[in-house]
Amino acid sequence: MKPPALVVLAHGTGDAAGRGTWGRMLVRLRAALPDAEVRLAYAGVARPQLADVLPELDGPVVVVPAFLAAGFHVRVDVPGQLAEIGREDVTLADPFGPDPALVDVALTRLAEAGGAGGRAVVLAAAGSTDPVAQADLRTAAGLFADRLGTAVPVGYIAGGEPRVADVVAAQDRPVALLTWLVAPGAFHRWLADAGAAVVAEPLGDHDGVVGVVLERYRARCAARS
Repeated sequence: MKPPALVVLAHGTGDAAGRGTWGRMLVRLRAALPDAEVRLAYAGVARPQLADVLPELDGPVVVVPAFLAAGFHVRVDVPGQLAEIGREDVTLADPFGPDPALVDVALTRLAEAGGAGGRAVVLAAAGSTDPVAQADLRTAAGLFADRLGTAVPVGYIAGGEPRVADVVAAQDRPVALLTWLVAPGAFHRWLADAGAAVVAEPLGDHDGVVGVVLERYRARCAARS
């Protein structure tokens, strides 16, 4: 019996580097799931979106939201899109959230950028005004603080307060930014002007990220059976 199709749902980007990251991730996921159809959809900004991709797939389908916090898209927008499409054979997996495996990836990216090296460490996240998403980001910051043995404040790049540049300016020494983004794009480029001494790359198509997609997919497949 053919396994459920997998749709990785990203926020959406028109950025070439960002699209390249998602493309490489799909290649790796298809290698890990050779018998399943694996596709990408965007929640907004770019196409294809769920309404474009799902009609091309026979059920069942598992949608994995590649979001690091359970904000508006995860809790309201995407369930609404699925309800509009009206397919009972499509299920929504848990989002990425503050997964410890992704904390490991972010710390690896920081080490690749030069490491903390005695600098203050700030977690740079896309940001949200949604209280559930903000709670997820505080959880992530706590996980980083436990790993690093020091407080790790959160700065928001786009939505909500406090903004990254303000958090960086409030530190008493040079800052290393942990980047809590999956793919490169405008948000990551903006961090170059945040005043930090070190800026880590996004999580990207690291083994740990691919592993989290597979774990979310397989957990939802198991729940269906």
